[in-house]
Order: sequence, then structure tokens, then C-alpha cells
Amino acid sequence: MKKPKVLVIVGPTASGKTSLSIELAKEFEGEIVSADSRQVYKGLDIGSGKVTKEEMGNVPHHLLDVVEPSQVYTASDFTRDGRKTIEEITKNNRLPIVAGGTFFYVDTLLGRTSTPQVEPDKELRAKLETLPVEDLVKRLVELDSRRAATIDQQNPRRLIRAIEIATKLGSVPKAEQEDIYDVFVIGIDTDQEKLYENIHTRLIERLEEGMVAEVENLLIPPHEISHERLEDLGLEYRYVSRYLRGKLSYEEMVAELETKIRQFAKRQMTWLKHDQSIHWYKKDDLEAITQAVQTWLDK
Repeated sequence: MKKPKVLVIVGPTASGKTSLSIELAKEFEGEIVSADSRQVYKGLDIGSGKVTKEEMGNVPHHLLDVVEPSQVYTASDFTRDGRKTIEEITKNNRLPIVAGGTFFYVDTLLGRTSTPQVEPDKELRAKLETLPVEDLVKRLVELDSRRAATIDQQNPRRLIRAIEIATKLGSVPKAEQEDIYDVFVIGIDTDQEKLYENIHTRLIERLEEGMVAEVENLLIPPHEISHERLEDLGLEYRYVSRYLRGKLSYEEMVAELETKIRQFAKRQMTWLKHDQSIHWYKKDDLEAITQAVQTWLDK
């Protein structure tokens, strides 16, 4: 039995995954499955870079606005919902296109990494909760450098959970099975200078679009989430929260946030360069990308 074909687009933050996925969806009658750990949340729009209705260009998008930000949506949840979505898209004779920057989500969706069911270790957690994030990162790197490369290194809750799993199992285990899909992975090749320029431009645009007001709205009904929860929701929400609490000036927030996004993008690229399954292209080389995808589809 032939495996369902799934096109995957990866690349560091601000590399242009969203726009490329939309162009390819139009070319190949595709539908996009968002693989982003923050875009699943309602109300996290500007800060997460969620595609707008206008930008979608009538291309169907899935796994956006799935749950309230007060809830926790896990990689296991994403894998369940993503596989169901891919099945539905395939049944309609359309091409599933997975695009997003949460590579752990992508790997679990494709069956390359399992999501271990490890029970919480209260004693270990109590010890880890006393450590600064720098020490948590060091410990995770020692236990599982692969997971450390893709995790939010400023998020103590995720770091502690990853250490808990790695301590129990040795590392976050790779799946023993083959890919459950016939996958073609496109990586967007961007030089560092251009990428950093994109990061700066995009951050300024998001601030001008109202990112601070978006975070203020998350603190009141109907979402009414805490600053502690904002700390868990990624860099943009974490640093705007700190600004709103008076921990940083506006200028400090912008400068620190840009630095952290750059560091995150660098870690993403380091991780992606180790993945031998990725076919790398410049984002604007649409002709070569299209030809490669068509050749894969014809097989």
C-alpha cells in the first residue's frame, strides 16, 4: 500500500515558510497544516506571526486557533489532530503541506520521534525548579543535545519536562518505524545577514501592528490568562509581558527580544543542517522548487 504523500516546508523563523507554502499550495492543489506550537492558540495572532485571512489567498489552513491559551496543547495533541487532518486532506485528493517552525511537532507528526508517556517525577521536579534556566539548559544538553537544540531555552516548564523524560529514558526516543508518509522536505536556505535583517523588520512590523495591545488583551476577558502563562507562550509574549510588568523598558524589551529571536533562529539552523532528508532551496528559486516537487509527486 502506497504511503500518503506529504510535503513539508521547514526553515528558521522569518525565513518565509508561510508565503512559500501558500505559493506551493496554489500550484499543487494543496492545503496547509500549521506546525506551530503557538498558532494553535486563539488570540495569539500578531506575536506568533499567524497567517491572516487575506494572506491565505483562499488556501485552506488547518490547526490554527484550536484551543484557548489558558489550555496546554501538547505535541501528542498535535500529532493526533495533524494525522487526522492529513487523512482528510488526502481523502479529498489534495496535497497536505506541513509548514511551521516547531520541528519537534513536525517530527512527531511524521513518526520520526515518539512522544513518550513518562509520569511526572515530583522529587526531581522540586529539585529542578530551584535551578536557573541556564543550569537547566546545560543539564538538558548533557542528557539530550538533540532536544536541547529545538526547545525554548527560556521556558523552565518545558526544560524541566524534557529533563524529566531524558532522565527516565536517556533521551527523547526516536521512533523505530519508518516515516508513516511519503515525505518530501523543503528547507529554506537563507544567509545569516539576510535572516537577521528579516527578523528585525518583522519584529518592528509586529510592534507597529499592535503586538503589545494583543498581549494586554490576553490578560483580560475572555482569555484572562496570567503573566506566568505568558512566560510559557514563547519569546514575544514573554518579553512583552515583562515590559508590561515594568521589568523592562520598551527599548530594552525590543533589544532583548531581537537578540533572543536571533539566537533561536541560529539554533534552528544548526539543528536543521543535521537533517539529511532536507532538500535546500533559496526561497525565491520557485521554478527549481516546483520542478522538484512535481518530480516527487510523479513517482
